[in-house]
Amino acid sequence: MRRVVFNQKGGVGKSTITCNMAAISASNGLRTLVVDLDPQGNSSQYLLGRGADEIDGTLADFFDQTLNFKLNPRSTGEFVHQTPFERLHLLASSPALEELASKLESRYKIYKLRDALDELGDDYDVVWIDTPPALNFYTRSALIAAQRCLIPFDCDDFSRRALYSLLENVEEIRSDHNRDLEVEGIVVNQFQPRASLPRKVVQELIDEGLPIIEPYLSASVKIKESHEHAKPMIHLDPRHKLSQEFIALHDSLARKYGT
Repeated sequence: MRRVVFNQKGGVGKSTITCNMAAISASNGLRTLVVDLDPQGNSSQYLLGRGADEIDGTLADFFDQTLNFKLNPRSTGEFVHQTPFERLHLLASSPALEELASKLESRYKIYKLRDALDELGDDYDVVWIDTPPALNFYTRSALIAAQRCLIPFDCDDFSRRALYSLLENVEEIRSDHNRDLEVEGIVVNQFQPRASLPRKVVQELIDEGLPIIEPYLSASVKIKESHEHAKPMIHLDPRHKLSQEFIALHDSLARKYGT
């Protein structure tokens, strides 16, 4: 199963959700790969800490290789890195992805990520793809390569306004490039149940028939500690309320699709 975590708005928790869900997949015994397509590299930093800056062979190197013919190109597997967590691997980001995007788009390399993940298909049970906060070459590549799309939503009015165009964009990718792509659901993140506005906004989305997934993920300062220590919540504090919410969310998706 390949899932892309996507929202065109920044700061909604894409990397946090990607890494925590992937860490749970791995802890459940699944061979798990995280693909960090965001040039900011938040997922790479989250899973590797300072070691993310020392990687030899990032996604930028992989994409650059597709632009330049080499007699002995590196296989996709050579760009995959082990994280400190068992069964959890990473295709790491790099700031160089930013400058490569226009070259890749002009050379129509939009299917290269899908082909690479097909090549790795027998090595992993589940793939989680983190994306930039924009509908650009890398996001389109991810949507073409994935089977399911999770949309983080942070109960903000700006997020709500962007949600409708986002759903239209995903549907366009599905129609034109990837018939297997489905919006798996909207993940409510940084939820404050005692505040009236988040409750009101979420309920309105439910009333509109949008696929809101339960449980909602609580707002917690503990997640900042998780980022700082480069440990997903299940490894930092498995009994924490937010850890249990991540686990329940993961289990809900697993019951639906088996992974």
